[in-house]
Amino acid sequence: MKSYIKKYGKYIDYPLLFAYLVLTIFGLIMIYSASMAWSVNYYNDPPSRFYKQQLLNLAIAYPVFLIAAVFPYKHFKKKWMMATVLAVIFAGLILVHFIGFAAGGAKSWISLGFANIQPSEVAKVGLIFYLAGVFSNKYRNGSINKLNESIIPPVIILTAVLILVFFEPDLGSMVIIGAVGLSVMAASGVRLKPFVKLAGIVITATAVVIVPMMVFAQDIIFTEKRMGRIDAFFNPFSDELGFGFQIVNGYLAIGSGGLSGLGLGQSIQKLGYLPEPHTDFIMSVIAEELGVLGVVVVIGGLGFVVLRGLWIAMTTSDPLARMLAAGVASMIGIQSFVNLGGLSGIIPLTGVTLPFISYGGTSVILLSLAMGVLMNVSMFNKYEKTKK
Repeated sequence: MKSYIKKYGKYIDYPLLFAYLVLTIFGLIMIYSASMAWSVNYYNDPPSRFYKQQLLNLAIAYPVFLIAAVFPYKHFKKKWMMATVLAVIFAGLILVHFIGFAAGGAKSWISLGFANIQPSEVAKVGLIFYLAGVFSNKYRNGSINKLNESIIPPVIILTAVLILVFFEPDLGSMVIIGAVGLSVMAASGVRLKPFVKLAGIVITATAVVIVPMMVFAQDIIFTEKRMGRIDAFFNPFSDELGFGFQIVNGYLAIGSGGLSGLGLGQSIQKLGYLPEPHTDFIMSVIAEELGVLGVVVVIGGLGFVVLRGLWIAMTTSDPLARMLAAGVASMIGIQSFVNLGGLSGIIPLTGVTLPFISYGGTSVILLSLAMGVLMNVSMFNKYEKTKK
């Protein structure tokens, strides 16, 4: 490990590190601003409740990032590592159905006593590691395009994960996991024809299980809350005090911010008009308080991380590194789009947090793990270029 750090440590990707630190610190500041009234009014706690908790989360996340950045990423293609990752993913996704508790309409959390974890968040990152390891091995032995031998087994794993997440039911996370899984496969080197078959298998296999559920368990899947979100997507002002409440007040927050905003801490909508403004709708508070400039900082930072990750994926010579970088970049990009698309009315609301910015321990720790791996890949890539 010491020799690895000495070999690659001087090739730190400082722009990537800077973007990561700016996003997490900016998110910490905005969590404090967005959650002050919520903490006092709904929890009868000091205004700093969520700020202090997120500070503790970052105290864990930063060392996780550092460890992932120096832990040789090539271990992800070893069988013991892939087996461990799968065991953790399925243990969490199965246990949540028995000992989990509901939050936001989905039974997607497990209490450890001292903390709560969200297994679907673990699955997002874990599947990137697993799929990248599997397909990199298949790529090296020349069997990457063999459907039965190399493609169907990992697709079965991905489909099983999607079904377990659907049954929570957490449709937002299911969409993100499926899209990220296909992104890793697209970067694996599979030819177009097998990849199209692969995507078809994932969609068909998932539909075979989910469609009957949607037909015979409509009361469970199509709850009043979910149907209300769909109605609010098409016309939020038709029920602005009901299901359209979040979106309408999100629009008011965004619209009142203007170019420079009302000032840090001056949001009106966070005073009870935006439910849990420090999570899904934190960008609305940013727009209201810091205006277009604050929004540009966040979207610019996230966009830089995504584009940097894709650039690393396209310029590296190692298949495993390519898939890891593409997977991390696509996860951050897709989740950012789902969050911002939901609050802006482009797509229906799904209850997905904004990466690095929204409050959440499981999210920021696992995102830091993914960013550490991306940093690791970037350092290896820079070393290889220097060596050549």
